[in-house]
Amino acid sequence: MKAYCVKCRASREIKNPRALTMKNGKPATQGVCPVCGTKMFRIGKN
Repeated sequence: MKAYCVKCRASREIKNPRALTMKNGKPATQGVCPVCGTKMFRIGKN
């Protein structure tokens, strides 16, 4: 799954993706950028 890395300013594949549910009940995915190691977050179905 791809997400936007704010630090690299590019869309990259998420490393170690983890599915989670936000407070409002919507699904999301969290992981880290494979290049710089910054947290990445994507809202929506996996």
